[in-house]
Amino acid sequence: MSVLVVTGTGTGVGKTVVTAAVSALALGRGSAAAVVKPAQTGLADGEPGDVDEVIRLSGVTTTFELARFPGPLPPAAAARAAGAPPVSLSTAAGLVRELAESNRLVVVDGTGGLLDRYDEEGGTLADLARALRAQVLVVVRPGRDTVNHTALTLESLAHHGLDLAGIVIGRWPAAPGPAERCGVPDLEMLAARPLAGALPEGLGGLRGRREFAEAARAGLGATLGGAFDPAAFRQGWG
Repeated sequence: MSVLVVTGTGTGVGKTVVTAAVSALALGRGSAAAVVKPAQTGLADGEPGDVDEVIRLSGVTTTFELARFPGPLPPAAAARAAGAPPVSLSTAAGLVRELAESNRLVVVDGTGGLLDRYDEEGGTLADLARALRAQVLVVVRPGRDTVNHTALTLESLAHHGLDLAGIVIGRWPAAPGPAERCGVPDLEMLAARPLAGALPEGLGGLRGRREFAEAARAGLGATLGGAFDPAAFRQGWG
């Protein structure tokens, strides 16, 4: 039984694809897995959301979206703009604990970054992770500014007494340039460990679950159920 909270250094870094990849590998090992999205923002009711993407890519069917707000804003601000009550992090924690009793892995797919506010009391994904005593997987984008954004996120993790599950690059380009390549050693220095994975850009566009699972296995490290080799990854730059 384990709970993994997935966060990122911002929006659009590939958190949901990473959530799907981790979940797909759990299913491939024969483990029961569940995914919880505490808050979906930026979409109207009836539109396919992140949970639908996880289902499509991974095949996981035990999924929950606890709140949805149409504004493309952090959860608390989106709820305020919609005139709706914010998501309850205590309710989210209770659900995750319940799911963890019958699933080997529960993945929490966060919205935005670690310290984006979920309610008017200032509750954040960091607070949820601490309540669950969960490790946090940080998804980053490659390129310029990633080291600074990652350092700030890791400092916040340490400040909240949270354990780092690893750093995954969510959208590694097919032809990485100097900015992407040079940032990797710095990311590993910040984490004090090798990368936990690097998923190729465009992975979410795959249609077949088997193909997605194979790419997930190649792009995620052993601690996440995959076969990603950081040393071979660096050598592959040519």
